[in-house]
Amino acid sequence: MVSPSRFNEKKEKILKLLDTPAGEYHDLSPKGSVDEPIRSLISDINSIEGLVTTSSCSGRISVFLEGKKRHVQTLDAQHGDEGSRTSPGGKGGGSWLFISHSRVEVPKSGPQTDLLSKFGIQRSSGTGDSSPTVESSYIHLKFEPMILHILTASLEYANRVLTVGLHAGFRESGAVSLSPFQAGELNPMVAIRSTGYSFDAIIGYQDRCGSNIALVDNDYLRTLVDIANERFKINSERIARFSSFLLKQRMQSQSDESPSFNVSTRRDWEDADVRRRRKREEGLTRQRALQKDSSATSTALDPESVESVNINGLFS
Repeated sequence: MVSPSRFNEKKEKILKLLDTPAGEYHDLSPKGSVDEPIRSLISDINSIEGLVTTSSCSGRISVFLEGKKRHVQTLDAQHGDEGSRTSPGGKGGGSWLFISHSRVEVPKSGPQTDLLSKFGIQRSSGTGDSSPTVESSYIHLKFEPMILHILTASLEYANRVLTVGLHAGFRESGAVSLSPFQAGELNPMVAIRSTGYSFDAIIGYQDRCGSNIALVDNDYLRTLVDIANERFKINSERIARFSSFLLKQRMQSQSDESPSFNVSTRRDWEDADVRRRRKREEGLTRQRALQKDSSATSTALDPESVESVNINGLFS
């Protein structure tokens, strides 16, 4: 059992907040609540002793308008315009034009949905639009996979959650807060994430009149959405693996109060990179074994038989 601690107090507060009725609950995410696709996963994690989720996103397709760049904001402030301040990547300001935590359906036949309008962008008129520059606020179409932040009661809990995340395919997962908070208490935060299949494409910009102008056509935008939808499939598969592995290998209390995993030796699934490395190591092992056998065979040759070996041409 995990003894009463700062961790337990924090977990109790988080669970109380999550129990707030849907109409009253609101968090700092753009959506303002836990994403529906991972509600059951969040519940399962929080039911495990020593773990509690602090933030999450199930994965999303979004269209994001950057805020004004810092140097542009400074110039505008001199003229009385206190526009939103942001860095070149769009952080620290800007606005969401579209967010979906599931696939964006695009008809494959018949009249095609105008994705530009769906994403709050208009076609360039070709006349009055100002040309984009490095100072412009750009519009991004993004796909971002699931990310979970899980507070843990100890380094042992963190290590086991991290192992499950990596095994499920979330390769960029990691842990922070590895130094004791107080009185030797250690509550690492584990981030379960995989950024390798996320993407960010610039599809438009905001002109000087405040209009959102497209830099791509509707066909190209449809291609980007199709790619994002395919990555949603990968995202869902990894979430399912993580959930399955976590529940099968969940922590159980022991007499020494140390968490343990019932790690299965059965290979239910193997990440492509892990399999590639394993196959390579197996191949090298076989090669070394063959070389060793060959060397042993050569050493064991009868000296008198060496004379019968045809050496013509060996040094030509």
